[in-house]
Amino acid sequence: MIKGWTKSDWRAKPRIHMPDYPDQASLNAVEAQLAKYPPLVFAGEARKLKKQLALAAEGKAFLLQGGDCAESFAESSADNIRDTFRVMLQMAVVLTYGAKVPVIKVGRMAGQFAKPRSAPTEVIDGVEMPSYKGDIINGFEPTPEARVADPKRMLQAYTQAAASLNLLRAFSTGGFADIHRVHSWTLGFAEHDKAERYRELSNRISDALDFMNAAGINSFTANELSRVDFYTSHEALLLEYEEALSRVDSITGQNIAGSGHMIWIGDRTRQPDGAHVEFCRGVINPIGLKCGPSITAEDLKVLMAKLNPTNEAGRLTLIVRFGVGKVGDHLPRLINAVQTEGANVVWSCDPMHGNTIKSSTGYKTRPFESILREVCEFFAIHKAEGTIPGGVHFEMTGKDVTECTGGLRAVTDEDLSDRYHTACDPRLNASQSLELAFLVAEELTARRDVERRSVP
Repeated sequence: MIKGWTKSDWRAKPRIHMPDYPDQASLNAVEAQLAKYPPLVFAGEARKLKKQLALAAEGKAFLLQGGDCAESFAESSADNIRDTFRVMLQMAVVLTYGAKVPVIKVGRMAGQFAKPRSAPTEVIDGVEMPSYKGDIINGFEPTPEARVADPKRMLQAYTQAAASLNLLRAFSTGGFADIHRVHSWTLGFAEHDKAERYRELSNRISDALDFMNAAGINSFTANELSRVDFYTSHEALLLEYEEALSRVDSITGQNIAGSGHMIWIGDRTRQPDGAHVEFCRGVINPIGLKCGPSITAEDLKVLMAKLNPTNEAGRLTLIVRFGVGKVGDHLPRLINAVQTEGANVVWSCDPMHGNTIKSSTGYKTRPFESILREVCEFFAIHKAEGTIPGGVHFEMTGKDVTECTGGLRAVTDEDLSDRYHTACDPRLNASQSLELAFLVAEELTARRDVERRSVP
């Protein structure tokens, strides 16, 4: 345990982007109830994920992190969970082939219920009311009554997260994740008339699977090929919820955030002396740190020292989010700061948050081309700096939504109104997500080929 740290120390630190609950007695009762519930994840699972992330920092694994912008109570269903899980498996198969290393699958699922907003209030139909901050805090309905922060929503979030994790564990180990089934879905995507480059890669993956079958490899490894490790993650924004679900590991005596395997600190809440950094520094989970254009090299050095004082491999993932055309302005100086400190980190690219625009039809959207270009810039900078691009972080869904423009099926501004379902930010749909996985796989293949040629 970190000497002198307790799970409630964050309460004495400056807190931002968190709700003010009008009913303190109700809040106290909810926190007490949550503290009695079983944790949603366990310390051994978090330690296992940390070991896998340590491999990603060395280029021996690759992190795929994706899922909802903000999970919704109303949208929760077995079909939606299944569809997002399936697309992530498809993406992982493609990335595994490109990188020739294991892909670590981490969902923004079973806990991503809270979102910081740019303003505390908004005006709807001439009425000012609190901004919607996620279903765990208040309601999406545009009424002053629904927007009041209600602590009882934490209990519903816990119940939904527990049910989601139960289903995800069943999908992960019950045969649904068999690599042959997953790849057959990938082949369906490659039938698109503009997908020749993806068809070619799919065919190569099929050839590899056929070789394994012919060599009898599958008969010896059927169990390994039919199950996967799948982890959950979310932004640790609502610290009352996080504290209530934190536990002491009975094996090591260390504190773990029992709300999810990996938690991250947002770009808006990463103040070195703030409440969110204070809580996260004391738990043993892998921690993500969102890094936007405003972060300075000195801030990063202080945050790395606070969040990973022993420089533990796999503990800290830097999730960079700059916007297309800006990666070259910011990533090199952060890489230099990390190298100066000799810090162990995983570098991950979030190409979503820096590329949000307002469409001509008034919808908030993200152009697929901008998302793709930022990923390419991320890989290019790491190649130039001689460092390792360890992962990608997407807001996506398995549903056929129309929220981000572009992609093979060419979603236009006029199409956005067809199936625009997000409660907060626009997400990639299933087709766009898989297309992006193929394009990232090409980057990983190119990097591997360069490394292979450099070996004497």
